[in-house]
Amino acid sequence: MRVEVVTLFPAMIADALRHGVLGRAIERGLLQVGTEDPRAHTTDAHHTVDDRPYGGGPGMVLKPEPLCAAIAAAQQRLPAGALRIALSAQGQPLTQARVVELARAPGLLLVAGRYEGIDERVLQLAIDLELSIGDYVLSGGELPALALIDALARLLPGALGDARSAAEESFAQGLLDWPHYTRPEVYADLEVPAVLSSGDHAAIARWRLKQSLGRTWLRRPELIDRTPLDSARRALLEEFLTERALRAPR
Repeated sequence: MRVEVVTLFPAMIADALRHGVLGRAIERGLLQVGTEDPRAHTTDAHHTVDDRPYGGGPGMVLKPEPLCAAIAAAQQRLPAGALRIALSAQGQPLTQARVVELARAPGLLLVAGRYEGIDERVLQLAIDLELSIGDYVLSGGELPALALIDALARLLPGALGDARSAAEESFAQGLLDWPHYTRPEVYADLEVPAVLSSGDHAAIARWRLKQSLGRTWLRRPELIDRTPLDSARRALLEEFLTERALRAPR
């Protein structure tokens, strides 16, 4: 998969791509990431990429001319049909389902905004979709762009050491992940649940699903509302809640 990032800080993107899953995916030829700096498309001596907003107010706005030129240059390195995405606090929420959908695209062009925002005409002329990674404001779109690239890389066949990791982690099935444990068996007087060392794979799978359902109900109940539960899963969730109530101090 090929991704191009339009950014005023290309080194910020390049530095992050050297590590972890992203670094391995690039080394294995599964992922290619390029950058395009709007400053390279300015015509003045100061390489000006921003200006004061019309109507007044604080901050600066990214100018349309260098940004659209940078998008056009980056788009030439992508296959036809590549999606052009602006990372923005005003965008649609980035979910795992959306990541899976984007992973099927022939390529992605990500625009990392800065300052007060991007001239609206850029969004009208050169952007297909705006995405947000959360209801908060960051200094720029580079970190959201990297978050999206990382999420995409995890779905590429061969990027992870075990392909089951992507299928079993949080949100892959619409639920949060179950608790994980490793050695030692007892730490700070807390024991690993006995079922996990029982060797009974069916019992382990049942325990994990129950914990996943319960954790989602406790922490992200809206996900339960969006994920219709069959009778077996509903019974597991009720079992989790009953066990939790029995453990609660009286």
